[in-house]
Amino acid sequence: MKVYLDNCCFNRPFDDQASLVVSMETEAKLHVQDLIRQDELKLCWSFVLDYENGMNPFDEVRNRITAWKTLACDDCSLSNEISSKAAQLMSLGLRQMDASHIACAIYLGADYFLTTDKKVLNKRISEIPVINPIDFVRRYFDV
Repeated sequence: MKVYLDNCCFNRPFDDQASLVVSMETEAKLHVQDLIRQDELKLCWSFVLDYENGMNPFDEVRNRITAWKTLACDDCSLSNEISSKAAQLMSLGLRQMDASHIACAIYLGADYFLTTDKKVLNKRISEIPVINPIDFVRRYFDV
């Protein structure tokens, strides 16, 4: 099973953990990472992750997220197909960066798109399940 984690998801462990929801999302996301390390899940990567993570002003956070690229089974560069899909997704009210992440996940054939961004989670995307890490772990383990 292939998963695509957006930048919000990758950054969740570095957010303030005082909120129970943030803490739970962090634990679920870290569990997903463990499944990737154990080769039970395949990680998808994209130029959008490179770009967005590259803008992170915190060297340690940026470097720790970049290290995940080496574990990715698939990576994609910008293409007309991805640009076209992103434009289509933007017509649903998604921001360009979010639409581009989802377009890459679809292009790479990811089975799930994981995010902690509520604005993205509230959109109806027919081509790929868009899911919070907590809900993904529940579904993965059929809890």
